[in-house]
Amino acid sequence: MKKVTKIAQNTVDLTKRPKLRVAAYCRVSTDSDDQLVSLETQMKHYESYIKANPNWEFAGLYYDEGITGTKKEKRPELLRMIADCENKKIDFIVTKSISRFARNTTDCLELVRNLIDLGIFIYFEKEDINTGSMESELMLSILSGLAESESASISENSTWSVKRRFQNGTFKISYPPYGYDAVDGKLVVNQSQAETVRFIFAEILSGKGTHKIADDLNRRKVPTKKGRRWTATTIRGMVANEKYTGDAIFQKTYTDMHFNRHNNNGAKDQYLMRNHHEAIISHEDFEAAQAVIEQRGKEKGVEKYHSKYQNRYPFSGKIICGLCGSKFKRRIHSTGRQYIAWCCSTHIADIDKCSMKYIRESDFEYAFITMMNKLIFGHEAVLKPLLVSLRSMNPDDSLISVRELDKKLEENTEQRKVLVGLMSKGYLEPAVYNKGNNELLQEAERLQRQKESLVNFINSDSQNLSEVSELLHYTSKANMLIGFDGDIFKRFVERIIVYSRTEIGFELKCGITLKERLVR
Repeated sequence: MKKVTKIAQNTVDLTKRPKLRVAAYCRVSTDSDDQLVSLETQMKHYESYIKANPNWEFAGLYYDEGITGTKKEKRPELLRMIADCENKKIDFIVTKSISRFARNTTDCLELVRNLIDLGIFIYFEKEDINTGSMESELMLSILSGLAESESASISENSTWSVKRRFQNGTFKISYPPYGYDAVDGKLVVNQSQAETVRFIFAEILSGKGTHKIADDLNRRKVPTKKGRRWTATTIRGMVANEKYTGDAIFQKTYTDMHFNRHNNNGAKDQYLMRNHHEAIISHEDFEAAQAVIEQRGKEKGVEKYHSKYQNRYPFSGKIICGLCGSKFKRRIHSTGRQYIAWCCSTHIADIDKCSMKYIRESDFEYAFITMMNKLIFGHEAVLKPLLVSLRSMNPDDSLISVRELDKKLEENTEQRKVLVGLMSKGYLEPAVYNKGNNELLQEAERLQRQKESLVNFINSDSQNLSEVSELLHYTSKANMLIGFDGDIFKRFVERIIVYSRTEIGFELKCGITLKERLVR
């Protein structure tokens, strides 16, 4: 007789799937009251949004407030969310937009790729992008590049507001040169340092060299502005500084969109304000000292604005090491036969300080050709929507905010005047006055930074629009590139970031960064 074993009925519903654990990420750019209200609104929205989906389980809300900058390292809540993803606490992430998630293209793509490797996808609500269904990273790269450009615009100080202060002579010099102190935004002669300034100019006019003057000052133990040793470079810089004549030239240097400082050799307007402050050196002695320095330079074969380091090649000065930030230099390599390569200048000087090795020039050229052909082929799907997006941006809200900040700055000024009046009449103790005045000055500085950032953001929109429009016009009419064209490269590329010997990024002048693999 056969034995029959009875199997208990399975009570588990096999059709029932576990809910997707969904988290949300929110961020605001500043710690202003308006932005914090925006954060609270985002938090409420996503909590209800996630809980309303019967297939989703609310896995938490992560938010950063009062934090600026483009780097993910500056946002602890974002990093905590990533850690929870790695610990398998989250299955899916929703966020308002790419700009809220990451304003740095490199970080954005890196985070997306890492999360995809973990099986976790992100939904960007504004752009309607789900990384789980993307066939290509190109659109995400374009949009995150735009977000990075926006962040750079907001982070950069000034342009319009500072320019206005240059023009009307109200710009305050934050770091006075040796010989002056800054008092209430004005340059006031420091008499002890001024004697040293007069000594330096007198020595120059007597024919003494800058190295000799520096040695004399060091031997006499005359302190510099920062307590360091005197050098010939310091002396030459002082002799060339027009501020010792009482005049002031504004915008001798400028910062580009990538936060790199440049000497202004005609790229931007400069502004001369005569009799800006009390002079230490006469115009006659100043001009005579310039003539002496120039003549000594000619005798040594060194002339001002010498073209020794002039950018003679398309890549000159435009390739940046992603490891140390140094520029790449052009080298001639020879292994059987000669070829041109580019190498990190820090690596050339000391391989222990940077491990980035050389890359052939032909690899850069081929990557550029590939990147441009992608844009030529896909301009309808990529550049046109980007142009529409830029045109739809309305600066009216930002202009209203600028006017509100102007009003707050005026109120701040009036409050400081009241404090001065009360102090002068003896109604306030010095300690109370100093405390109140310092608080108002700090507030004024914060308001001014916000205003300058907004103004710069407004101005940069038109620049990005113009650059995108030009790129679209070219790609819509151009044939596929079959060879490297240096003029096209210089026309559209701001710089190249070298992440590794196999991956680089082209930072375009329109504000986006496109990555390419190097074929070796």
